[in-house]
Amino acid sequence: MSDDVRSTATRRGGRWIEEWEPENEEFWRTRGEPIARRNLAFSILSEHIGFSVWSFWSVLVLFMGDEYGIDAAGKFFLVSTATLVGAVVRVPYTFAVARFGGRNWTVFSAAMLLLPTGAAWLVLEPGTSYTTFLLVAVLTGVGGGNFASSMTNINAFFPLRKKGWALGLNAGGGNIGVPVVQLAGLLVIATAGDGSPRVLLAAYTPLIVLATVLAWRHMDNLAPVTNDTGAARESVRDAHTWIMSFLYVGTFGSFIGYSFAFGLVLQTQFDRTPLQAASVTFLGPLLGSLVRPLGGFWADRFGGARITLVTFLGMAVATGVVIAASRAESLPVFLVGFIALFTLSGVGNGSTYKMIPGIYHAKALARGLTGERAAAYGRRLSGAAIGLIGAVGALGGLGINLAFRQSFLATGSGVRAFAAFLAFYALCSLVTWAVYLRGARRPAARAGDPRVAAGHAGEQPAYAGV
Repeated sequence: MSDDVRSTATRRGGRWIEEWEPENEEFWRTRGEPIARRNLAFSILSEHIGFSVWSFWSVLVLFMGDEYGIDAAGKFFLVSTATLVGAVVRVPYTFAVARFGGRNWTVFSAAMLLLPTGAAWLVLEPGTSYTTFLLVAVLTGVGGGNFASSMTNINAFFPLRKKGWALGLNAGGGNIGVPVVQLAGLLVIATAGDGSPRVLLAAYTPLIVLATVLAWRHMDNLAPVTNDTGAARESVRDAHTWIMSFLYVGTFGSFIGYSFAFGLVLQTQFDRTPLQAASVTFLGPLLGSLVRPLGGFWADRFGGARITLVTFLGMAVATGVVIAASRAESLPVFLVGFIALFTLSGVGNGSTYKMIPGIYHAKALARGLTGERAAAYGRRLSGAAIGLIGAVGALGGLGINLAFRQSFLATGSGVRAFAAFLAFYALCSLVTWAVYLRGARRPAARAGDPRVAAGHAGEQPAYAGV
């Protein structure tokens, strides 16, 4: 390692690791894996709390009865505002990891969650202006940024062969913060009543402090992960960054958009009470979170593009079920279709994030790089791309909530919105097949197979194994 990196690490102080070579099997077995797993565990905790805070308004709107004077469209807009801000802040959060260190930024970003939690506790009561609620919804968006910095940080800790599992576990553990806060909201409504939202907010304050302290005590910074604006510019110019952003809109955008909207849809379209809505709202996000590591595992084994294509086809079918159930006003069938959408989106979340490092590693091989040089190139580009892809993907959640808002305003039903989602999933299926799978007639070579770099992968496209 160069003297520059050592001096930078020493000058910065704190828990900095100066040498990190996860693709070196000896290093990984003797030193790297225990450190990576420890950082993964506390990263998951911080990201989990961040997702819960980002999802506050999906629960808080259930507490806002007629006395608040806010209609369904206004509530969807509150949720959309939090979604939008969470998507936008993912870009700077991504590059903050390299600028300040993964451990340092995790501590800061976890502590920042106290701000929206405290603000919501102060203003959440009838008579507060809608503008004030919007401003607090803006603050809760910082919770969405934690995902991008967490994923960028963990991406650097693990070797390519473990990234699908590690990123899937990290993201799934974070995503599960959505159903957990919804379950907590259900518990508060069932015990304290739907007029006690501050109980929920008070319960999360010590958890935020705990996540902050544990990250400070047990996580590490990686000195080799330096801020690389060249990598950012290169990833922006790469077509695959935007193709994967589009696909991630379909997977994660669906997950977070449906998570925020589920309770409101049940209240508005099926006249469920807050308690009735809350009693089932958590099921979809819970299943979608739990299967995300499974999506990453399957992608490691069978290829991310193949799992992603199957996911989108399944989501299109599930959306058709939801449309039919909405027209027939069948709540049980609607719930089956909607929860299937959540589950499939979770699988797709894992498989798409596995594809990202695989794509850039394949590009490194195609350039003639090998070994650690290829791995370093892949980490550099995928780390830069993850934040942008995560930000654009989260904007899908904004689109879903705005589509629901417009559909309910125009027709009093979500059918038009679901019809648009069905067309979108069909397009995602087509893009996945055309870019990453078209022409594959036999099992794809892995991204590390030298045949890919040499252009001798038979009938398959260069990225069919990602």
